[in-house]
Amino acid sequence: MVAEQLEIERKFDVDGEFAVPALDGVPGVAAVAGPVTHELAAVYHDTADLRLVRTRVTLRRRTGGPDEGWHLKLPAGAARRELHAPLADGTDVAPAELLDVIGGLLAGEVPAPVVTMRTRRVVTALRDAAGRVLAELADDTVTATVAAGTAGGAPEVRSWRELEVELVDGPEAVLAAVGEVLVAAGARPSPRASKLAFALSSRLGRSG
Repeated sequence: MVAEQLEIERKFDVDGEFAVPALDGVPGVAAVAGPVTHELAAVYHDTADLRLVRTRVTLRRRTGGPDEGWHLKLPAGAARRELHAPLADGTDVAPAELLDVIGGLLAGEVPAPVVTMRTRRVVTALRDAAGRVLAELADDTVTATVAAGTAGGAPEVRSWRELEVELVDGPEAVLAAVGEVLVAAGARPSPRASKLAFALSSRLGRSG
């Protein structure tokens, strides 16, 4: 069974020593839940010419965390449409239901692993006075290993830290308000389209 959601988020680059500021003063936020840590491992699949990431499409197999499974992310204006399918025992092949969605892009090619990404994610939920989760702040420390682009080549390893503020059940104004607090504390709005694009930037010929 494939589930679908609309992903609306803002990303920020931070240094390793960055301290996340208090967010309980953000308008509309009445409580900040204690942080929850997840260890995530994801393998990103694409064609040999990186056709998917070049068109802002992401296909990954993730383990760890509450949303482990296969994820297919598609551009939807300023947001992203995300399709989610459960993991199948004994196979690392993406479900046909997801591959069918991008069949036109694949043109018969079977996507293969291009990046392995390990992320230590610390999640903080921002709630309103009724206990509803308005948004979540994810503090991600990432290590990405890019498969060698040519036979005999060496894998490329990149590490970085970033913050993601994702809307859950609140208005988009919450994202803007949280972003202002983070920037005031030293965070920088990220120009990157995705973690995958940044990991593959040397092969894509751009900064990510």
